[in-house]
Amino acid sequence: MYHVLNRGVGRAKIFEKATDYDAFVRVLTEAQAWQPMRVLAYCLMPNHWHLILWPKKDGELSEFMRWLTVTHTQRWHAKFHTQGTGPLYQGRFKSFPIAEDEHLLTVIRYVERNPLRARLTTSADRWRWCSLGQRMQALAGPALTDGPVARPDGWLDWVNAPQTEAEVEVLRRSLARGSPFGTESWQKRTAERLGLQSSLAPLGRPAKKSKDR
Repeated sequence: MYHVLNRGVGRAKIFEKATDYDAFVRVLTEAQAWQPMRVLAYCLMPNHWHLILWPKKDGELSEFMRWLTVTHTQRWHAKFHTQGTGPLYQGRFKSFPIAEDEHLLTVIRYVERNPLRARLTTSADRWRWCSLGQRMQALAGPALTDGPVARPDGWLDWVNAPQTEAEVEVLRRSLARGSPFGTESWQKRTAERLGLQSSLAPLGRPAKKSKDR
């Protein structure tokens, strides 16, 4: 499974009005119809969005995201009559793999809690452009998959409960570097299998070896 993210170029707003958010939800739903993709969670924010996707085979994630972002960009420019003015997104989407254990629930909680953390709503389930809001309010949107790890009882209370800075920082670090999110041993195995070893390497230049005199 993958946590996928993209932002507006220069962190500019992508969504100004409710109709802008609704338009992206429609494109996401159409993308799922064009290429079936298991969507575990999503959340739209003013200048970025999060998706948690579970592709069935290699290459499926890239194809799905290409169709989604290209289609949304084309429709966004057509709506605002801004064709030829430059890109909508800052670049290619970012993604990192997630382990099929409690780490998955941690990421889903982080994603679905985003609007509450940003003070866009007083309760996470009231933000309609999010998988949690879609489920709780029975709204139209993409087909949502529960995934391999069941949400515990009291999920809404847990999502609405405050997160520590340490919890948020661990996730943001994985997101910034594109590194796998799971136990240390799983991270190493997954990074080696997917060629992501550099995402786990310490930041900064390696220390220079002293020369023998």
